[in-house]
Formats: sequence, C-alpha cells, structure tokens
Amino acid sequence: MSKNLEDQLLALAGVAQVAHLVDRISKTGNYDSEALTHSVNSLFAFDANSTADVYGGVMGVRMGLEVLASILANKDSDRQRDVVRYVFNLLYLERRFATNPDMMSVVHSRLEHTRFKSEHFTSHVQETCHSLSGIYQDTLSTFKYRIRVTGSVQQLENKNNADLIRALLLAGIRSAFLWRQLGGRRYKLLFQRKQLLQLARELSRSAASV
Repeated sequence: MSKNLEDQLLALAGVAQVAHLVDRISKTGNYDSEALTHSVNSLFAFDANSTADVYGGVMGVRMGLEVLASILANKDSDRQRDVVRYVFNLLYLERRFATNPDMMSVVHSRLEHTRFKSEHFTSHVQETCHSLSGIYQDTLSTFKYRIRVTGSVQQLENKNNADLIRALLLAGIRSAFLWRQLGGRRYKLLFQRKQLLQLARELSRSAASV
C-alpha cells in the first residue's frame, strides 16, 4: 500500500468521523467526546508534520476508520444512509469553498484567532465549538448549497448541539480539503474500494492496539 493512499484514507476518515458524530448528535444528543475533540482540534493543526498529526495520531480518527470500513463493506447500509450523505455533502461543499479564496482567507484568519482563545482563555471544547459555529454560520452557511442535517427536532433545536454540529461540519470541510490536497477524488473511491477497505481495517486494528 502506498503512503499516499494511507494519507488519503486518514483524511477521508476525518470526514467520516465528522459525519458519524453529526448523525449521532442530531438524533440522540450523544457523542464520543474524545473523537469530537480530535475532530475539532484538527481545525487548528496548521503546521502538522504529517496527515496523522492533524488528528493527534491515527488514534484520533479511529472512529472514522471504523465508520469508513463499515461504509466500504456495505454493512448497515440503511443505518448509515445519513452518514454517507453527510460524507458526500462535505466533499461537495468543500469544492465550492475551495473556489472562494476570499472566504478561505477569512476562515483561516478566524481559526487562528479561535485557536489563540482556546489556548489561553477557553477551558472546555463546548466554548470553542461556539466560536467555530459562528465561523461556519458567517461563511459556509452563506452558500446557496447547504448541508441539511436531519434528526430529532428536540436535539436540533438545542443550541449546544447546533454549535457542536456546525463546528464539526467545519472540521469536515477541513478534512475534505486535506483529502483533495492529497490527491483524493470521488471517482477513485469506486476503483480503490477494496484497497481502502483493507487499509481502513488494518489502521483501525493498529489504532485499537495502541
């Protein structure tokens, strides 16, 4: 397996992890706090030495690797329907975002400011997500194309959940951007399906043994 394919897979797992977390929060209000923290922190990894380092190591996207393996193996296809939709929605929205350099500049500048605040003044990821939610609303939410999140009305109307979801969607765009930078393309997913499935399972097992 090529190192480049592994890097693409980790970035795609970052997208899948976000999609899964959004799905769980929107339907149940519950989420894996460790996975959420790794996904959110990936937004501040401006100068990471490797793709894995963006997520704090392979362990940071272990959930995403498991979700991706399940999708690639066509397991629980009905239960994963919304997760798959979010993955492809994020890949599509990232392409719109990448053609708008002014918006990209604004997002980067505000992420730098949010990172400074989170390092010096913020003690909880929920506060950071509130700031990230504002960035998403002011930028990506202004596109005509928007990601429609479905779930429980009670959960979606909860302001904290809404902030978490928007922050995660922003993290998903970051992972989608990284995936494309590394050579990831939607059409390749079909031709590399078996390779990606095998690699996702291998990386997931290795992360579990750490």
